[in-house]
Amino acid sequence: MTPDTTARSESPPGTISMPRLDDETVIQIHDFIHQVLDVFEARYGDQIRRFYEDLASQDMPPDIDDVDELPF
Repeated sequence: MTPDTTARSESPPGTISMPRLDDETVIQIHDFIHQVLDVFEARYGDQIRRFYEDLASQDMPPDIDDVDELPF
């Protein structure tokens, strides 16, 4: 067996090599991902919102109570 010397484009580190797919397959996968995300958010949405609310409150200076009165 001879080694495969076909030129390949190298993907940057951390990327996923994606195969070519026909239109119908792309739409089926797209719809499936959306369905999974909907179910995930229905189950864990409160935790996700709480996490981001806590994260945002950490970014606010402690003496500012009303964001409508921010100077910028």
